[in-house]
Amino acid sequence: MPHFTYPELPLDGLLRRAAARDPHAPALTTGRGTVTYGQLDAHADRIARFLARAVGRRGAVVGVANTLDPVFPAAYYGTSRSGNTVALINPLVNEHALHHVCAGAGVEIALVPAATGEQLMKMRDRLPLLHTIVVTDADDAVVPGDTVPLHVALDETPDEPYERDEPAAVDPSSVVCIQFTTGTTGRPKGVRLTHRNLVANATQTALAQGLGPGSVTLNHLPLFHVMHLNSAVCAGASQVLCHDPDPVASLALAAREGATHYYGLPARLHRLADDPRLTTACEGVPAGPRLTAVMSGGTALAPAAARRLRQALGVPVVQGYGLAELSPLSHMQRPADPAVRGAVGPPLPGTECRVVDLGSREPVAVWATGEVQVRGPQVMAGYLNDDEPSRIDADGWFSTGDAGWLDEDGRLFLVDRLGDVFKYDNELVSPTGVERIIAEDPRVAECVVVGWPDAVHGAVVWAGIVLRDPTGTARRAAYTGLDTLDTLDAVAEEANRRLAPFERIRRVEALDAVPRTPTGKPERQALRQKVRALAAAEAAA
Repeated sequence: MPHFTYPELPLDGLLRRAAARDPHAPALTTGRGTVTYGQLDAHADRIARFLARAVGRRGAVVGVANTLDPVFPAAYYGTSRSGNTVALINPLVNEHALHHVCAGAGVEIALVPAATGEQLMKMRDRLPLLHTIVVTDADDAVVPGDTVPLHVALDETPDEPYERDEPAAVDPSSVVCIQFTTGTTGRPKGVRLTHRNLVANATQTALAQGLGPGSVTLNHLPLFHVMHLNSAVCAGASQVLCHDPDPVASLALAAREGATHYYGLPARLHRLADDPRLTTACEGVPAGPRLTAVMSGGTALAPAAARRLRQALGVPVVQGYGLAELSPLSHMQRPADPAVRGAVGPPLPGTECRVVDLGSREPVAVWATGEVQVRGPQVMAGYLNDDEPSRIDADGWFSTGDAGWLDEDGRLFLVDRLGDVFKYDNELVSPTGVERIIAEDPRVAECVVVGWPDAVHGAVVWAGIVLRDPTGTARRAAYTGLDTLDTLDAVAEEANRRLAPFERIRRVEALDAVPRTPTGKPERQALRQKVRALAAAEAAA
């Protein structure tokens, strides 16, 4: 194992340490003002005291919605401080997914926005353990149903530091967080993460990204991701939370706030790269002179989009790789190093990576494709469901379910999810690889690829393409001003010149938009179901 040290702290100890170092340092900035580390730590104390009183014991599960708002970090660290376990709730999911998370994790108290509180009220009879719903964004006049506004819940809570009363220190190997996978390849699984997992990964990420007390990160994200939260708090950095969906507006905010690091989802970064205002919005570097890197995660960012952003902003555009099971980061391109096209970077400090043969499970040579395995202190404790195989072997190697290969310098190149790749004859087709080629065509706004069942070859490439209209924006599939079918055929023909025979597009369809999860990943499972139904109907005709 590569040498790497990290503090043996409980998860909330990251915040306590940052507040002790400089209580007046800015922790979070929003349109409503700035919250210092001392204020954030005090808010976490009040929530911890409320939870200790409301639950009456340690070890309960508290559902916390990861809204892009200062209340989330206070509730997240406050739950840890109270000796309870936080279950992350995505407030953008539908009612079925919300029930799956709360029932699966055994949520007893929920700290959520009003809209999510209303959903929980409707299903309360199906959540027998849930006894308290605290609304984090409503006052007494608009609080839904039998719920409690957060300020009322905290009214009787003393404004003083909360200290655990147990005689022994927190066990770093105890579970503190339950995070559910996105479910893009199946039913979302609850991932059990320990204090050690999250503190180690926060330290790893801060080191790899070059975060320190003088860093200012801008989060242009729909939700608050714990990776960005934990790494910034670990480093004592300041975070700016941007709610404006306009990507150019987010750059202007980055410039005003002196951002050093800009975090965005690939879908938003694609729109930013295509926006004609990018190079005309202001003079010099659009995101300000302190910016050192644009960082993308969640899914692959097309090389062409990364190149346009790099040229316009004059800073590296880097990507990382990880999974909920890895707390969540294991690899990242380094801002100080030249990015190698197609790589997601070397492992984080203290992380090992290897690629194994899909059949023998033995490690393969460099450049050879197989399943990616990772070992390090960020590997989860296991899944919430004991019947779910952990995919961690006796030596600590976690099988990621992703196909990829390593170069001689240890950089990881991803091929695709093993559940997403398909075979044409005996050749493995990577949807992401085909998408990269299609996306380089200037007539394409975005695209997605899955396998179309084929009786002869196993599967052939089906491509869903969102075309641009003459103004450069995405064109609706029903747009009649241009011959959509001819344009689609021309795009497919051009891409096929650059693709291997087994990768060539055999089916193409115009889309209004690529269906995506709330985190920006393509909904491949839903698309596969649609394509299989179309193929079955065609075969039966």
